[in-house]
Amino acid sequence: MPLGDYGERLARRFLKRAGFRILQNNYTCPIGEIDIIAADRDVLVFVEVKTLQSDEFTDPEGAVNWRKKCKVTKVARYFITQKKAHNMTARFDVVAVLVPKSGKPTITHFVDAFPPTPR
Repeated sequence: MPLGDYGERLARRFLKRAGFRILQNNYTCPIGEIDIIAADRDVLVFVEVKTLQSDEFTDPEGAVNWRKKCKVTKVARYFITQKKAHNMTARFDVVAVLVPKSGKPTITHFVDAFPPTPR
């Protein structure tokens, strides 16, 4: 299984255990893709998963740069329009998965990791 797919699977399991309801995996539209769309009670959560494999200190959440934030924001707006979910509160989370060459993966969940980018 590719590393990214493995990280997303771990992230989904982590979010489910935290009480999230997974609405979509790898949501794709003409604008782009979002790894996970979930519900945290009455909040619509767009989740970007970043997975790295290393035994050294790394910063997977730092890989969510401005360009990626813009893309995720645009895809989220498309999803909200398509699903007529304008009345829901939305936020953007990042789940960082670090898979060392030896040992257990670590998962860090950054809630409300970034605000939506301007149009």
